[in-house]
Amino acid sequence: MASGYHQRLQEFEILLESDVIDSEALRKLCFLSGCPHEKSIRSRCWKILLNYLPLERQKWKAELQKQRNLYKQYLQEMIILPGKKMKSKELSSGELCDHPLNPNPNSEWSETFRDNEMLVQIDKDCRRLCPDLSFFQQATEFPCDDLLNAMSDVETLRKRVEHCALQTETVSKNRLGITVNMVTKKRTQSEEYALLPDGKEAHWEVVERILFVYAKLNPGLNYVQGMNEILGPIYYTLASDSDQDCREFAEADSFFLLTCLMGETRDFFIKTLDDSACGIGNQMRKLTDLLKTLDMPLWQQLQDQELRPQFYAFRWITLLLSQEFFLPDVLRIWDSLFSDSKRFDFLIYLCCAMLMSVRGDVLKNDFPTNMKLLQGCIILGSYWDKKNADVVIHPFTPDNVPGLQLPETRTKQDTMKYLTMGLLNLFLWCVQDGEGKETLERTGAFFKLFFCRTNLQLHK
Repeated sequence: MASGYHQRLQEFEILLESDVIDSEALRKLCFLSGCPHEKSIRSRCWKILLNYLPLERQKWKAELQKQRNLYKQYLQEMIILPGKKMKSKELSSGELCDHPLNPNPNSEWSETFRDNEMLVQIDKDCRRLCPDLSFFQQATEFPCDDLLNAMSDVETLRKRVEHCALQTETVSKNRLGITVNMVTKKRTQSEEYALLPDGKEAHWEVVERILFVYAKLNPGLNYVQGMNEILGPIYYTLASDSDQDCREFAEADSFFLLTCLMGETRDFFIKTLDDSACGIGNQMRKLTDLLKTLDMPLWQQLQDQELRPQFYAFRWITLLLSQEFFLPDVLRIWDSLFSDSKRFDFLIYLCCAMLMSVRGDVLKNDFPTNMKLLQGCIILGSYWDKKNADVVIHPFTPDNVPGLQLPETRTKQDTMKYLTMGLLNLFLWCVQDGEGKETLERTGAFFKLFFCRTNLQLHK
């Protein structure tokens, strides 16, 4: 196992040290075996796969410097300058030119209120990011110098949120009929988490800042709940990298990786596009149609119980399965997802495989039980076995799946590409109890159908 792993590391290093990266070879290797986290391999691979870095390695340094400087400019324009403590600006007549009660929707105060409303939601989501890990609550090694160096004049985003928690007065009468004004302070999120001393900031604060800048630069989309779950694994990968340069500029690089990824998935977050060809509604229809083709009894059961994909698959697809697995396994899934040229077709197959992996229970359960099963993180729940979690890291072979006989018309490249953790090795360890043999046989049958379908598409 160790020699095989070191050989895989060598293969990645050879590819990534080439003057011009072989894109197809890199995609195939990432899809097949996943990206090792060591030696900045995953970080570099994701930057290439998401088109943040060009294939010409000699251009990397200049491109990274350009983008990182651009992000510093964004921070200045979106946070540093607007974040300076607002001072009363008086006209020569002594009248205020702007004030909190200004009815003009284009006034600075109106924009501040809109930003704060959005920021409160971002702050709430980022504080609870990956609650099973302490990483995001820990202090970052490289806080934002531009922001902290101007602390006397700039409010951090966290402090802006704290100031939104205004005092309220409750008017009541006591038993003697005396009117009493009871002043209460709204409990803030900061009281529920240990705050770091001035001059330091937690990783979740960095994620919060990235999302705020992204929302300001994309007013048509703004911030939508769930974007924090997309950014979290990306930022974690870069901020925990072994290379100091990668960690130091994890914030800027994560911003641009998020921008690249959202360029492909942003339509999932726009409600008006739900029923369009690129919207989330169409993706869920694809999932339903695929399930109907591959497993008619299971599809019929969901239809009879009116278990619509909106109830469970909406989150699976929009958040790229980031909520259905532990973070290490999300990273492994994304290695394959990012490296597949038709990554969202692959995502639909993966979601279909998740449904088929629990078909035995779905077929015998009633509606409430199935709803709870499909909405309750099926992999993290009763089907998750932590002692077998390492299976996720390693690809399986055809011998692991009974009944798997691949079509003779397949090409070697197709076989290497799809004989990976691909669709179902993530679920093989989930079926070792109960109906394991039956489910594995169905897994083999499903793979036969999948290969036939894939080859038909590839050879048209």
